[in-house]
Amino acid sequence: MNFRLKTTHATATLLKNLQNATGLTPNILARLGISLSLLDPRPPEPVKPDSNGLEFNRNTLTGEMDFVYKALIRQHANREVPEDEYFPGLFNAHLERGIKLLDSEYKHAGNYNKLLNHLIKISEENLKER
Repeated sequence: MNFRLKTTHATATLLKNLQNATGLTPNILARLGISLSLLDPRPPEPVKPDSNGLEFNRNTLTGEMDFVYKALIRQHANREVPEDEYFPGLFNAHLERGIKLLDSEYKHAGNYNKLLNHLIKISEENLKER
């Protein structure tokens, strides 16, 4: 079982920029990004990490909620996802797509407070649709 995940250099750069702009740590930003990615019903593109990306420990990203992330990613895929495919594969694919979405949301919002308000609005809208 793999407990390490490596991002691409582009995602590492976005995470660092978002951290500087928001004050949130990369693991919190990663969780927000994964949440945004899971709202898109299309499967994320597979990721080929590179040597210049950030490396995360699985527990740092998912902690005690690993089973929740795994269930959400399985539900999104609409199938059983084997452990070796879930982490780092699908998890990293959602992270990569989600950080791009989060960066776009931040740029659109213009500042941290507006970003949070917009993310809350997205969450509420998504709950109403279900």
